[in-house]
Amino acid sequence: METEKHSFMDGKVHLYKRENSSFWQCSTYLGGRNHRVSTKEETLLLAKEYAKEWYMERYVESKRSRQQVHLTNQPVQRYDETAPYSAPPKPKKQTGPTFKEAAEKFIGEYKVSTQGERNEQWADMHVMRVNVHLMPFFGHRPLSEISAGLVQEYRIKRSTDGHKGIKPSRSTLHHETVTLRLVLKTAHRYGWIPQVPDISAPYKTSGKVKHRAWFSPDEYKMLYEATRKRADNPSRNRYRSIWEDLHDYVLFMANTGLRPDEAGRLEYRDVTIVTDQDSDERLLEIEVRGKRGVGYCKSMTGAILPFQRVQKRHNGKPTDKIFGKTPRLLLNKVLDELNLKHDRDGNVRTAYSLRHTYICLRLMEGADIYQIAKNCRTSVEMIEQFYAAHLKNTLDASAINVRKSKKRIKKPKKV
Repeated sequence: METEKHSFMDGKVHLYKRENSSFWQCSTYLGGRNHRVSTKEETLLLAKEYAKEWYMERYVESKRSRQQVHLTNQPVQRYDETAPYSAPPKPKKQTGPTFKEAAEKFIGEYKVSTQGERNEQWADMHVMRVNVHLMPFFGHRPLSEISAGLVQEYRIKRSTDGHKGIKPSRSTLHHETVTLRLVLKTAHRYGWIPQVPDISAPYKTSGKVKHRAWFSPDEYKMLYEATRKRADNPSRNRYRSIWEDLHDYVLFMANTGLRPDEAGRLEYRDVTIVTDQDSDERLLEIEVRGKRGVGYCKSMTGAILPFQRVQKRHNGKPTDKIFGKTPRLLLNKVLDELNLKHDRDGNVRTAYSLRHTYICLRLMEGADIYQIAKNCRTSVEMIEQFYAAHLKNTLDASAINVRKSKKRIKKPKKV
């Protein structure tokens, strides 16, 4: 007969003592039958601990036996050698509008939508990037497949293979990403994708800040002396006017700070020789048309003579271009001869470097950075980041090498 009984673990385990025994017994019902065992413990607390462990062991054994019975009852699938081979089902391909459709939609509406607001060459560059670089990689893919990971694969492929053996620079990949984002925005606008994925470049969120390639005062002197020598003593007399134009182009650009594309659009009617009221100097007032729209520039005095020589040489009419196409080949030839094509950091010097030279020389002379930014149609932030940061003349030693006067501690007088 059972003299004492306890139940725990939600009533699944029972402890009890028999009349003629001092040990606790435990029991449970699992797998359709009762299980009983002696705990060999006389105290209730130790008997409960033993019963818990014993119950968990019985529970695991019962569960394993049920699984084995279930597996043995399953029909065995035998391999039939005579049956024809059937490949595993392929994952369903995503369908929907492709990148090619979105790109064609973007190209068709971009020039019309931005007419008068964006430079025509800038719009043509978007079309070139789509057709030459983006379309071969993304063209056949549905828009729903284009993700940040796929775009990163594109960047790696471009950086590895390049185009015609030339690996793209960081800025080139950035421009291609901008074009790709515009195409995806077009697709989102027409409801072809729910949202534009984040395709910004990982790891390199901001590139290393470098100064722009420019000519130091000594290098600039070497350049214009070399072009003047070419103009005075050309290899053939029929080339004289070409070298004279190059010499005047170098002087004009370094004394105005115009961008090469702005100088290419410049007509004689856009330039006026005036006497400035503030400086009381003769200079050029230039109406500039470029990527920022219409702006104005006041040149240095050194730009007047080159302008007059070009106008006299070509008998320029008001609507004629002053320089027209940038003389890249001639300028590169002179730079290569002078070993000035690259600066000490490996930056390539181009016609744009004459604009950078103008800005740096003005800063070195102590000109106001805000006025330079206005005259060059750019921002103070751009000048501080790419020009002023590497010029020693912008550092004021008197403000840097400040020393506080030390107070002398008076020694106590001996009494």
